[in-house]
Amino acid sequence: VRVTLPRQRNGSPNVERLSSTLSAVIMSVVGFAPTMRFPGIAMVHRVHSANCSTPRLRKPQRGIGFFGNRPARSARAMSGNGNGFPSADKWLVPKADSGDGNGNGVSGNDSENAYKDSFLCLTEDPLCGGTMREVPHLSEWISDLPVYANPMSEKWESDHFVDPDDVVAQNVVLNITRPMNSNLFSRAGPRQAIHFRSEEVRAAVVTCGGLCPGLNTVIREVVHTLWFLYGVRNIFGVKNGYRGFYSENLINLSPKEVDSIQHKGGTILGTSRGGSDISKIVDSIQARGINHLYVIGGDGTQRGANAIYLEARSRGMKLVVAGIPKTIDNDVSIIDRSFGFDTAVEEAQRAITAAHVEAESTPNGIGLVKVMGRHAGWIAMHASLASRDVDLCLIPESSFYMDGKGGLKEFMSQRLAENGHAVVVVAEGAGQEHVLAAGGTDASGNAKLADVGLWLGAQIKDHLKSTGIEFSLKYIDPTYMIRAVPSNASDNVYCTVLAQSAVHGAMAGLTGFTVGPVNGRHAWLPITQVVKESNQVNPKGRMWARLLASTGQPGFENESEVASWNEKAADPMDVKATGMTNEKYMVGY
Repeated sequence: VRVTLPRQRNGSPNVERLSSTLSAVIMSVVGFAPTMRFPGIAMVHRVHSANCSTPRLRKPQRGIGFFGNRPARSARAMSGNGNGFPSADKWLVPKADSGDGNGNGVSGNDSENAYKDSFLCLTEDPLCGGTMREVPHLSEWISDLPVYANPMSEKWESDHFVDPDDVVAQNVVLNITRPMNSNLFSRAGPRQAIHFRSEEVRAAVVTCGGLCPGLNTVIREVVHTLWFLYGVRNIFGVKNGYRGFYSENLINLSPKEVDSIQHKGGTILGTSRGGSDISKIVDSIQARGINHLYVIGGDGTQRGANAIYLEARSRGMKLVVAGIPKTIDNDVSIIDRSFGFDTAVEEAQRAITAAHVEAESTPNGIGLVKVMGRHAGWIAMHASLASRDVDLCLIPESSFYMDGKGGLKEFMSQRLAENGHAVVVVAEGAGQEHVLAAGGTDASGNAKLADVGLWLGAQIKDHLKSTGIEFSLKYIDPTYMIRAVPSNASDNVYCTVLAQSAVHGAMAGLTGFTVGPVNGRHAWLPITQVVKESNQVNPKGRMWARLLASTGQPGFENESEVASWNEKAADPMDVKATGMTNEKYMVGY
């Protein structure tokens, strides 16, 4: 509902007529005139400068909902999904020119600005322009879903629990001349109301896909959270990935079975790729009476988890499916980072240090290190930045060329002439356009990659031999060493929070969701939102620029590459269009 308020002679709103205006508006909408006042309605106003007609945000205040003094369910109300008022224009009217000292008016510093078109909005919306990304809930298809008090409320104060209306914004870097345009996610954490009794829960944990540091830590913390915080005693492990649902027996998990597994690499449950026959999996889940499923895996695994949720929903099952994203490549979108990534960078740095020692120890020595990174070069980039010993870093997102002026071969010759040695780090997915493809796909449907490390080493050798330079090249491939180690201290703490967030969400009746930190705050995210796209390094971004400054390497750019990335940036999250970080290409910058 939008109303233009009457103005005083100085151009500011006539606040004395606010009550009568409100009454008229509400009468026209709902058919009766209110007798109550609206002292808590949040107020935001539009402030226009002489040269700018774009609204600026001014300190919104938490207020009341439309219906009396009952607080609005702001997270749902703002989404316009039928549970509240539609999310139209959310700009609210300023109270007075001088302000009241509580953020409800206009400060004196803005007195030079002219007011234009202030509007009144009857929805409570402290985050104008945000789009709420709701997580599915069991209540959407189970009408008589019971509600229970969280057993933690017996020993913890109420402020330990998270307000259901708390949200986490995907974009926190805003432009004051533009309205917010950000996805909003429910903040993760324990809720006071849950939908499962401890004795009715039958939980299963499964790990899928490749290995990653921290898998055992996540398994342990899921078990410990269910056992010690919620009193759940029926917890099972699914052996060897999705196919274990219909080809293996479940194993019992308790604090005793998972004791000290965080010190081991890999996963005690075993893992595999593929095997996601959704109908057979859900049949097995239904036959075994499982109502909590915790799925640990990458984007393909998470898509499988979402398919399980949809199949269970179509059958009307009381099953919650919680995903915990895992990928050593750090290419899961939206969340700040995936678990195991810190450990992978640390281990990759050790390999780079070894390559540097080898290179320094011989005339014109070259250390060549290949690290993981099928489509995203995060490990290569971060490990190179951390080591400070790298002369050249190659990633899938930034193309390069070998021959000619400014090419890689010329750069290698120059660097050897300057320093007498060189260290090269290459991600496994880099330069695949130069290498003869291996052909075929693996069990997860990923295209098999050619070994760019061996190919690059051969190219450098042939070039240096042709120039008559004496050299020594050592090739190090630590790929499986990196992913098989236990997680470091940072990842162990991170895995604990991820596991607890997943269990809290499941007990609260959420399903079809995954967990992770968004701008440092842990959130529940719909799986469909996370698997839409992958998180890649932006070769036009600030982090890659930092890498180039550290290594001193050229960007190997050409006009077609620049045009390609400019075209990718021209989407609804473009910086120039919205004034905010392009999350697809600028995550972590």
